[in-house]
Amino acid sequence: MTGTALPSTALSVWVNDRLHEMEVPAHWTLLQLLTDALGLGGTKDGCGQGVCGACTALVDGQPVRACLFLAVRARDRRVTTVEGLRANGTLHRLQQAFVDEGAVQCGFCTPGMLLAGAALLAETPHPTEEDVREALVGNLCRCTGYARIVRAVLAAAGPAGVGAP
Repeated sequence: MTGTALPSTALSVWVNDRLHEMEVPAHWTLLQLLTDALGLGGTKDGCGQGVCGACTALVDGQPVRACLFLAVRARDRRVTTVEGLRANGTLHRLQQAFVDEGAVQCGFCTPGMLLAGAALLAETPHPTEEDVREALVGNLCRCTGYARIVRAVLAAAGPAGVGAP
């Protein structure tokens, strides 16, 4: 029995400041593109329904649920994963704050939390605690480490008026 091949599509996408040109199945999600095609393991497949936030990635700086976001929608756009937060071998200030504040427990939610926090800090450099809680509302922590995660985002922001990179 011969079947018909599933349709595929040519895709050009920037992931972590690197251009990737490839052909992917038309039905693939951004999560599949990141994990299966590019081998990036930081983006987690949690619920597969856009509820837990473990698969959060940034598309043009905005957080999206990669398990629901079709890969073709990322065409010619900039995608950032947790691997892309680090620059020149140095942790992003938010990643360092997570370490310093003990905000990493099992680590499953950490990539999504980091990306949601990074998007918030890019838009609101000195958020309030309420701003942080609102930005992270769609990201679930199985270990219930929310207090430390919120503290880490606030620590990464630094004192008001100080713009840390």
